[in-house]
Amino acid sequence: MTLTARVGSETTAALRSFLRRRTAVFFTFFFPVIIILIFGALVGTQPTGGGLFAEPPAYYLPGYLAVVVLFTPLSRVGSEVARHRAGNRFEKLATTPLSRTEWLLSHTLVNVGIIGVAALVIFVLVVVVTGAEIPLTADLALVVPFVALAVTLFCGVGALLGRIADSQDGVIAASNGIAVPLLFLSETFVPPSLLPAWFVPALSLSPLTYFARGVRNVTYPAAGGDPLPNLAVLGALTVVFFAAGAFALPRTD
Repeated sequence: MTLTARVGSETTAALRSFLRRRTAVFFTFFFPVIIILIFGALVGTQPTGGGLFAEPPAYYLPGYLAVVVLFTPLSRVGSEVARHRAGNRFEKLATTPLSRTEWLLSHTLVNVGIIGVAALVIFVLVVVVTGAEIPLTADLALVVPFVALAVTLFCGVGALLGRIADSQDGVIAASNGIAVPLLFLSETFVPPSLLPAWFVPALSLSPLTYFARGVRNVTYPAAGGDPLPNLAVLGALTVVFFAAGAFALPRTD
């Protein structure tokens, strides 16, 4: 069996497994939509008015996208690893030609596809609901690799959590404990100007910061800057975290 056949078979099985969990499918799309409706429509932004949402609506698009590229792969892949460990499935996997890297790649492809669709829905809703003005330029296509790389990176982190945590409940608790601080301390919803000066350099320690900066470079012209350096750093971090996640997957239980 070829590499393509092995990965394709596992990807198909993982996709069917996800689609059978209707609650997971529903909240993958419902949660970011609620965030947009609450903060984009009900709370609204107040440009130059001060406060947390003092920037124009387009400024917060990376934050809305960050909700799905961060929370979904962490919880889904982490829970899947924990579920496989509880059912001794990695021991059975070791008897097949499918390697740990191929297993993680298959589940990552499913997440990239699902979250890619969710990101498109979010993009449209942000424009329609909040009135964000997104320039239609050739650079806008860079949002696709930014989303794909960020999802892959956090799939790797999710695999690490699934290996370290002792149960699915532990994975969910750990993923929330990591995701919530990252979501608000990665130049997503909170501008650096609202943070203490001594803390601002620490923003560069978060992989999500490079996603937010890069997407904002593309979708919010007032931010300025070149998105390619952020894409390069995000790509390098993705390789590191994906490799670490694949290495951490157990051979047996």
